[in-house]
Amino acid sequence: MSLDFAKLEAHLATRSYVEGYTPSQADVHVFKAITSAPDASANPAIARWYTHIKSYTSEFDSLPGSSTAGEAFFGSAAAPAAPAKAEEEDDDEVDLFGSDEEEDAEAEKLKAERVAAYQAKKANKPKTVAKSVVTFEVKPWDDETDMAKLEEAVRSIEWEGLVWGASKLVPIGYGIKKLQITIVVEDELVSLDDLQEKVQEFEDYVQSTDIAAMQKL
Repeated sequence: MSLDFAKLEAHLATRSYVEGYTPSQADVHVFKAITSAPDASANPAIARWYTHIKSYTSEFDSLPGSSTAGEAFFGSAAAPAAPAKAEEEDDDEVDLFGSDEEEDAEAEKLKAERVAAYQAKKANKPKTVAKSVVTFEVKPWDDETDMAKLEEAVRSIEWEGLVWGASKLVPIGYGIKKLQITIVVEDELVSLDDLQEKVQEFEDYVQSTDIAAMQKL
């Protein structure tokens, strides 16, 4: 027969003694069944009662009553309080560990969502287009070359990322003038080397081409 700590705890939570209003043999009977001082955190009522009854140890034989009332707190199915507390602590530990795992998983999920949102925002952000302002020069064969026709031929070139700008004729000697024209190009779309080759295909007018200046926008 073992002591039913849960039942005893519930009983002593509202009473000072196992039976009646003074220490009795019922208290002695139950007290002797407890091998060590109860854990006050698990069974505060029993721990308080145990300390009080212990002070009567020298008077146990003279206390009135019988042990009959104490028998109500014994049963084969009863479980000690301490193991029950240990089980509760184990359950708490498992719950806490599980909670940490859930929190970690939630944090990782939130982090992944933020990274995905950032990548999507970055992908949708308009890309800065690199452009350059170029001073493009075209030299004719001689002073008899029709510079108006030459410029018309040059400007006829259409290219994605190429914008023809202002132009002027610049004397280079012996009555010959070269065409100097400003262009704006998107660096990724327009190759200046290819543009020069394309202009030089107008062989009737163009002797050579040159890049006089270039500046990034």
